Amino acid sequence: MQLIVNGTPHEVDVEDDMPLLWVLRDVLGIHGPKYGCGIAQCGACTVHVAGVAVRSCSLPVGAVDGPVTTIEGLGTPAALHAVQAAWVAHQVAQCGYCQSGQIMQAASLLAETPDPTDADIDAAMEGNLCRCGTYPRIRAAVKTAAATLRTGG
Repeated sequence: MQLIVNGTPHEVDVEDDMPLLWVLRDVLGIHGPKYGCGIAQCGACTVHVAGVAVRSCSLPVGAVDGPVTTIEGLGTPAALHAVQAAWVAHQVAQCGYCQSGQIMQAASLLAETPDPTDADIDAAMEGNLCRCGTYPRIRAAVKTAAATLRTGG
């Protein structure tokens, strides 16, 4: 089957029921999405499929309908996405394990809700767990990224 990941087409010879996360990590060597829980509860594996945030650990690759974007495809070191830049500016990451999923979830939120309230941020980010407890910095970074995206920066 063919998958388009971060704008690049890939032919993968895997079973349809293999989780997208394992295709990304083990077959394609894309390690940004992390394995956290395996039951779509922690958000460490969050990627975008056709622009929508999904948990790749529980999505069978055969059910993927659209291009896949991982943290590696969201921005580049030379041109960070506004959410990535805000994460750096607010020093969100401590251990960093959950951060790719957090960033992908936040980018999805901002694509749908350009001026989120605290309640919008909390609701959207609720399923993305951070064992280090950086939630106040996550909220601040989302607000900064929202302002940057609204002003075209």
